[in-house]
Amino acid sequence: MIDALVDWDVAARTAKRVSPTPPRVSRAAADEVVGDLYRATSAAAGHVAELTKLQEPPISAVTRVVDRAAWVEVNAGGMRTVLTPLLDRVAAQNSSVLGAAGQGATEFAARVGSRAAGAQLGVLLGFLSGRVLGQFEFFDRPGGQLMLVAPNIVSVEQHLQVAPADFRLWVCLHEVTHRVQFTAVPWLRQHMLAELNALTDAIETDPAVLRTRVSTALGEIVKVIRGQDVGGSPGGEGVADGGGAGLMAVLASPEQRLILDRVAAFMSLIEGHAEYVMNAVPKTVIPTQHAIEQRFAARRKGGNPLDRLLRRLLGLDAKTRQYVDGSAFVRAVVDRVGVTDFNAIWTSRDTLPTKDEIADPLRWIARVHA
Repeated sequence: MIDALVDWDVAARTAKRVSPTPPRVSRAAADEVVGDLYRATSAAAGHVAELTKLQEPPISAVTRVVDRAAWVEVNAGGMRTVLTPLLDRVAAQNSSVLGAAGQGATEFAARVGSRAAGAQLGVLLGFLSGRVLGQFEFFDRPGGQLMLVAPNIVSVEQHLQVAPADFRLWVCLHEVTHRVQFTAVPWLRQHMLAELNALTDAIETDPAVLRTRVSTALGEIVKVIRGQDVGGSPGGEGVADGGGAGLMAVLASPEQRLILDRVAAFMSLIEGHAEYVMNAVPKTVIPTQHAIEQRFAARRKGGNPLDRLLRRLLGLDAKTRQYVDGSAFVRAVVDRVGVTDFNAIWTSRDTLPTKDEIADPLRWIARVHA
């Protein structure tokens, strides 16, 4: 039933076609980059273990250095896994509304619609395929996998004009921290999957309700184009989405926004913890780290107008705030109680910080370490 709504082959083909042109390097240089990234991953593991005091299991998740096409294939499959329950519900509701007589009359329209939806998702995946440096992915393989997107890493290090060896290790520190989080604390993966399932279960599939929310979302797109935050005003915090969290929050019901708040707090912790680790290694490990941090921070804020528009609509600006707010939270807690007591955060979902506690670390300390 799902393939009647989204043509996933079209999505993957479109993503690969619209993906940015990779940097031009020789075959020998490309092989050297791949080898460097695997070596940097191994080196990063020791630093991450020392800084986090978390222990990976002896057989950890697989690590892969991939190109953009491979990243697209894996993430198209991941999106399909996440969206299957929701799209099946939509298809079932459409079937009940149309009835048997309407089914035959709409088969052609359904095929056209599924290809259009696949193409739209493909454009989204293509855009993201040129931006992601690394990702811990846990839909494609049972134990998860760490993917490093070599063309993007090379492209960014060339653009920022930073030392390649230092930049590659810096990126690997962040991504290996994610691998450690989800393997040393195995219940995190199931927790994230449960939150995603709760979110899709709460999505309204009634056509009339969806039309109203889509109409609202289109109005928010106009605001973004005019330079306003989604759900907010020029230069201000968003109302509907908490400040530029993207169209998902605008389309969400009150129930979904509660789930989105929990997911936002969780992602702030996960991303902030990795950000804290990558910037906490001794300066002798990455001699040019200060320059990398400054130039990379400027890159996050930059981009052409279309790029900035897409980032705001997709909620990528909110993800940038997750790095900043989450890192500040982790740093404040570690400075106050030390790494060992900070690691109480990984005990259960009850010890995870709330969105309010991310903004006020002392509240989390008081609640968990009272």
